[in-house]
Amino acid sequence: MRRPAPLPVRDGLGPARVRLFGGPVLAELQARFGAAAGAKVRAGEVVDADGVVVTDTTVLPAGAHVYLYRELRDEVPVPFDMPVLHRDDDLVVVDKPHFLATTPRGRHVTQTALVRLRRELDLPELSPAHRLDRLTAGVLMFTTRRELRGAYQSLFAAAAVRKTYLARSAVDQGVALPTGVRSRIVKRRGHLQAVEEPGEPNAETLIERCGDGLYRLTPSTGRTHQLRVHMAALGLPIIGDPLYPEVIEVAPEDFTNPLQLLAHRLEFTDPLSGRRREFVSARMLHDVSDAPRAALPGSRPRR
Repeated sequence: MRRPAPLPVRDGLGPARVRLFGGPVLAELQARFGAAAGAKVRAGEVVDADGVVVTDTTVLPAGAHVYLYRELRDEVPVPFDMPVLHRDDDLVVVDKPHFLATTPRGRHVTQTALVRLRRELDLPELSPAHRLDRLTAGVLMFTTRRELRGAYQSLFAAAAVRKTYLARSAVDQGVALPTGVRSRIVKRRGHLQAVEEPGEPNAETLIERCGDGLYRLTPSTGRTHQLRVHMAALGLPIIGDPLYPEVIEVAPEDFTNPLQLLAHRLEFTDPLSGRRREFVSARMLHDVSDAPRAALPGSRPRR
């Protein structure tokens, strides 16, 4: 198990953890991250795994870690609210909007559900029990304290949580539903799309029609982009999907065409109290079942 970071959460963000190649720390950080990293060392803002301040003479072995607060870039604000569906001493459950990432990653740091909630609720140990894709809206659950995290995350790892999604597709090629889709899905680092490959299935989804252009998706596994891949494979790509079946470039500040995928319901037995828990999104998917699947204005397929 990873040791807790030796620096506290600050303004909703924990410190960055940097694995070293080994040698003088100041020289390495400057070579890798520029003069600003060196300035942090000289200002006493970098510590090792034990919380000892790194100085300009500190030498650490390969594989050691240091911690520092990252410099934040300007981000395009995600202009949608995130209602709290439930809050108690252990859990916070929210109705995440489209376009908001669950946790900091890449260019999305402050504009994430985790950082927003830590700041708004003043809960520095808040942590996601699971994750939703940035483009997927709906029910998202967090634990309030570090010691609770493992119990709830283990529920999702063990597939002990029933997750129900809703999706809209503008395409209906006479697919016989309901149907169970089982396949092997692989997501490789550096590739935007996950792909289906021959081999032992590792992803399974029950797909049902529950309205005109509306589908209920019940996954029994949780592979990256699983629902989007399975719907596209059936010839039912989800409306607003910029990745499946083809990749479409979308400007980061364009929020006009949300992915029509909603994490509608979470059901599970609470590992601490033994009570049955159920949380349901109040969001609705747009009724665009008769609209053609199209790129955003000014967007184009990425080759």
